[in-house]
Amino acid sequence: MTRTRFWLLGTTLAVYAATVIGVLTTSWLVKLDWQVMLFRPYKQWPEFHTFLDYFVVMGQRGPTAVAVAAWLGWCCHRQRTLRPLLVLGTSLLLLNATVGAVKIGFGRLGPHYATTVGSNEMWRTGDIFPSGHTANAVVTWGVLAYLATTPVARRVASLIAAGFAFGVGMTTVYLGTHWLSDVVLGWAAGVLVLLALPWLEPAMARAEVLLLTLWRRLRERRTPVPVPSGRPVAGTPLATPRAARDDELPARETVAVVRPGTATGRGPDGRPLHPVRQHTVRSERTPVTPVGSRRPPHADRVPRATAPFGPSGASRGRTATGG
Repeated sequence: MTRTRFWLLGTTLAVYAATVIGVLTTSWLVKLDWQVMLFRPYKQWPEFHTFLDYFVVMGQRGPTAVAVAAWLGWCCHRQRTLRPLLVLGTSLLLLNATVGAVKIGFGRLGPHYATTVGSNEMWRTGDIFPSGHTANAVVTWGVLAYLATTPVARRVASLIAAGFAFGVGMTTVYLGTHWLSDVVLGWAAGVLVLLALPWLEPAMARAEVLLLTLWRRLRERRTPVPVPSGRPVAGTPLATPRAARDDELPARETVAVVRPGTATGRGPDGRPLHPVRQHTVRSERTPVTPVGSRRPPHADRVPRATAPFGPSGASRGRTATGG
């Protein structure tokens, strides 16, 4: 844990605890809640009511979760990972578990349903402490800053998330749906959820591996099994001939052999085959010697009378003719 994150976590826990203690003990914080409530900001500045009535939707869980999930889904497709959606889902589950449990546990009534002036309105049937809209605005828009990949993008996303969270919280106070202390505790609860996300990264990584494995198995089950039949399946292309490997000998085609003296045979396709020609064995051929020709002498051959190349040629001529 870095030093900045350590101090931020400690400060947020201190604000959270101080807000809860201040409301439970009906301290000056509760008096400030009543003063703001009796001031009725929505009556002091009615011209902002319509705009802020729509702006508060930026902290409503359903629309904001759908919008951010659509953007993170595109990021998952681009980055080939499920981490952005897993971070969003984990943060929302953690937010519902923590904020929802505190809401039900305290049971505080809202300003419009308060019964006694100056009381903290705790342990009743309400569910507004802390503010869900405010905490959801911190977490949903803060996830975008948490997932930013560059320092500049992280700073810009952090400023945008802080602006939405502050605006939504103050809008609920303007509309009279939350006490000021509800908003302060909602801010602290949302920041604590964001600070807890790095500790849950190993669990999210294991969940991603599990989900990808299940998806791969599901795709394998949906893949059609090839039919072991000689006939081609309708709608499927015919098999292409397989290319021979380097270490594989080429297949030889069988040829019908015809014995000498027999009739002409026929091949597998019905075409006639010519008889095999007789070849002379190399050892049976007449060797060529350097002293004469292979051709036998003939009676009508006339010997040469003169030697064109001198005496040596004449002697060779006589030797060749046997004289």
